[in-house]
Amino acid sequence: MDAGATGTALVGTAVVIGGGISGLLAAREFVRAGVRTTVLEAGEAWGGCVGSHTVAGLTLDSGAESFATRTAAVADLAAELGLASEIVAPNPGGAWVQLPEGPRELPKTGVLGIPASPWDPEVRRSLGLLGSLRASIDAVLPASLGTGAAATSVAALVRRRMGSRVLDRLVAPVVGGVHSADPSVLDVDMVAPGLRAGIRQHGSLAAAVAAQRRGAAAAPAGSAKAQSAGLAKAGSAVAGLHGGMHTLVAALLADLRQRGVTLLSGTPARSVQRTAGGWRVATDQATFDAGVLVVAVEGPAAVGLLEETLPELAGLRPDAGPDVSLVTLVVDLPALDRAPRGTGVLVAPQSPGVQAKALTHATAKWAWLAERTGPGRHVLRLSYGRAAAPGAAPGSGGGGAAAAPHSDDELFRAALADASALLGVSVSAGDVADWDVVRWAGALPFASLGHRQRVAAVRSICAADGTLAVVGGWLSGNGLAAIVADTPGQVRTLLS
Repeated sequence: MDAGATGTALVGTAVVIGGGISGLLAAREFVRAGVRTTVLEAGEAWGGCVGSHTVAGLTLDSGAESFATRTAAVADLAAELGLASEIVAPNPGGAWVQLPEGPRELPKTGVLGIPASPWDPEVRRSLGLLGSLRASIDAVLPASLGTGAAATSVAALVRRRMGSRVLDRLVAPVVGGVHSADPSVLDVDMVAPGLRAGIRQHGSLAAAVAAQRRGAAAAPAGSAKAQSAGLAKAGSAVAGLHGGMHTLVAALLADLRQRGVTLLSGTPARSVQRTAGGWRVATDQATFDAGVLVVAVEGPAAVGLLEETLPELAGLRPDAGPDVSLVTLVVDLPALDRAPRGTGVLVAPQSPGVQAKALTHATAKWAWLAERTGPGRHVLRLSYGRAAAPGAAPGSGGGGAAAAPHSDDELFRAALADASALLGVSVSAGDVADWDVVRWAGALPFASLGHRQRVAAVRSICAADGTLAVVGGWLSGNGLAAIVADTPGQVRTLLS
């Protein structure tokens, strides 16, 4: 596609800016509809936050390593790409939560850490008698409490209905680990869609959580949705792929190439302009004209590209996501064979002496990875960085006001100390066979309070144009399940 193409020639052509999961899914939807498609990716790697790296000779996920099973979207996509047999459940050990007084098993029957039953033994061990008693008051509160406002934060909803102990001990660690943010700054309707509606329907927050956990259970036997439902009923709210989630990107790329999609990496879009026949995208190397355009990059970058052509988007620029660092340690430490903290640990922000927000014991979580490493060798992933609550000290770590580590060496030293504290087993530099740091600078979608209304406004403006769609986690909600469920529908709407 060149800058001289006529309007007639541009019919049935598309340009997608961004080669993350949302951009690749958009391209797949276009080409399946017979639209000639070009994808422009600024970096050299495809898949965005679903990437890979090699540590101690192991090809490991460098970003997302699982997907939520609350819907069948990812399972269905995997099946379409020939990966249905590769879907695996994590080991049943479950995760733990690090509290100020020490570690506790994390209840397995919650949503965002919100319990379906305040009197579940695991919940009571974390909350104590008074905490469970306060949380149980949720059942007799009016369904309107926390559901009437146009927007509310996760923290405000949980605190009003179940109390501060549920918020601090269960919800904050889960939200920090999954969304890299304090629950007081996240829009509950974006990170837990349908939860407030569930309160109105079922009468309480606990009942709404229980209903979401049951959500996939009515799937027809043998379907990918039924497989997701089976994983959920077995106590696992997530699943993965044998070999890692990055294998999904590899299969998706192979599918796109087979279908004739043009994939151009190292090609950042510098500007976009409206033309008589559609859109013109300028890069450092060339210009690309197409009848329809999909912008599939982070929210601030997407608005920056489009605001000159659509100035009404300028006031809808979302907040940038937090800078997150992931430290992967491959260690030779037979003491970890017993998985002392199950599949990993989420850290309550007030826990002293720990800077990480989460630790995943990957070889304890995934049987396929343990088979590859063998006894005594373990893969640990520790993550750092979260969006703080309003008024919090900038750069504060997961536990207290200490400055978060920044350099690779600082992160490595912090990871050793945190792994030792969280696992209850000393992890020293001499135990490390190899390690790596991966940084995600503002790449995680950040759904601050009122974000749902901004999303609606962005999508309304794009729909009015008729030849433009904007997709990605900042609009659909964080996580593979949300992106995979949302992106194809947005492209189908654009094509219709």
